[in-house]
Amino acid sequence: MSGAVDFAAGGFRFVPSVFQFSAGVAALPGHAIERVRFRAPMPLKAGFERIERMITQAGRPLTSFCACELRSPAPFTEQGFRAFNEVYVVTLQKWGLFDGKVNPVARSNVCPEIDPPPEPSFHAFSFTVAAEAAPSFVIAGSAEAREGGASYRERTVRHGETTPEAMREKARYVLGELERRLAAFGAGWADATATQVYTVHDLHSFLADEIVRRGAARAGLTWHYARPPVQGLEYEMDCRSVGRESVV
Repeated sequence: MSGAVDFAAGGFRFVPSVFQFSAGVAALPGHAIERVRFRAPMPLKAGFERIERMITQAGRPLTSFCACELRSPAPFTEQGFRAFNEVYVVTLQKWGLFDGKVNPVARSNVCPEIDPPPEPSFHAFSFTVAAEAAPSFVIAGSAEAREGGASYRERTVRHGETTPEAMREKARYVLGELERRLAAFGAGWADATATQVYTVHDLHSFLADEIVRRGAARAGLTWHYARPPVQGLEYEMDCRSVGRESVV
């Protein structure tokens, strides 16, 4: 994983990852990240339109859009996930965020197991504002698939297994990945204001030892009964440090 890169047009830094998203973002000096959550999932096209209006009304450039949290109907195949991502990045390219290769915007995209949305939708988004504030960041969602490798099956920790031992190993990998992303911004769990976990499997056998003891639940833990976005993945987490959040 590369170190953080400045994206001055948006007022944030990011850790490069894959074409569909970055591994995380942090506000540049003189800026702060704000998060907005929708009361109900907002379909992708309508969501982008609503976000564009909100960012513009806040007096900010569209390049200040730095992170989002998506909800999808069900886990994608690998091919389906790539096809979705190719549609998703079109708006980011139009907004001056995605240059066709490098994407600075962090993201989580998960699939509620019960009452999912009928189409890919926004749950929340984050953008930067001009402000003198405590350091703020959003770390993108990470599931138990290692970087590199030809397919998710080859890269996934304990692929196809959901025993308590397998889930513990998946969680340990994901927590370590989030820690690496936090470290790229000189941050750690003590700096996070929220941590989220996405799985339909039981957490309790490793909650205390793997999550709480390492400080990942200092601000509590929000458990979304949802699956990661690609078939075969079972566990995902993200975290953030954001001073101002709102619900619309």
